[in-house]
Amino acid sequence: MCKNIVEKGNLEKPLIIFNRTLRRAQDLGQQLPGGKTQVVTDILEALALSDIIFTCVGDDKAILDIVSTLASEGDLTNKLLVDCSTVHPDTTERLAHIPRSKRASFVACPVFGAPAMADTGQLVCVLAGPTEDVERVKPYTTGVMGRASIDFSGQEPSKATQLKVIGNTFILSMVETLSEGHVVAEKSGLGVENLQRFLETMFPGPYVAYSKRMSDGDYYKREEPLFNVDLARKDAGHALSIAKESGTRMRAVEVADGHLADVQRQMGSKGDIAGIYGAVRRESGLNFEN
Repeated sequence: MCKNIVEKGNLEKPLIIFNRTLRRAQDLGQQLPGGKTQVVTDILEALALSDIIFTCVGDDKAILDIVSTLASEGDLTNKLLVDCSTVHPDTTERLAHIPRSKRASFVACPVFGAPAMADTGQLVCVLAGPTEDVERVKPYTTGVMGRASIDFSGQEPSKATQLKVIGNTFILSMVETLSEGHVVAEKSGLGVENLQRFLETMFPGPYVAYSKRMSDGDYYKREEPLFNVDLARKDAGHALSIAKESGTRMRAVEVADGHLADVQRQMGSKGDIAGIYGAVRRESGLNFEN
């Protein structure tokens, strides 16, 4: 996302980069064109040097801590905060209130897409908040960070994260369905290769990509997960919470979350959402690894 803002965002000044792990910020800065970024070691320095502040972190507590620190220790006056994190809609409501109380603005901008899509500027951005604030963010979304935007201008910021959380259950259900299909294909004698040919013909795109990650063993071999199991369970928990509060159930998510719990037991923090395949294999009498 930073790379694409630097390369296509028509910035007048260097992009300010801050990460709670300094080495990550430094590594990112070194990967981008010289003179186009400035790495800072203090979040308040990043705030002081910026007009628009994009944030993207892993969980609700982290983003609440960050925004609370900015509000209590820095000057938010006339700043625009744009949060791209996947968090519970209730958290987004709390986040939106903090800058508003400090004469600042807030836009929710969660994104759909794997890291590879972020690298190539192919994310789908979901924008929600006051219309005039969303308009200030749009120049950095479609054609820069993303291939398209879903525009909820004029709606509460929490609508964006509500869609993001529910939307992520489609991905979770896809991985669950593929995992079950792979295991049944293997144990019934159809063969994973024949299933793969069906998927390539009928469902090109994400289905095929995840299917290959399963058949190639990528779901347990990689050092860094593409979609961390802890974050996947966090998202599933948010979805189940939304469903419960609205008087409904998401049974497919409940099943997938149970398998994610097994992935955690097998792989710990290195587990990936695609590890659901290993969990389904285990409960079917096969080894977790294929």
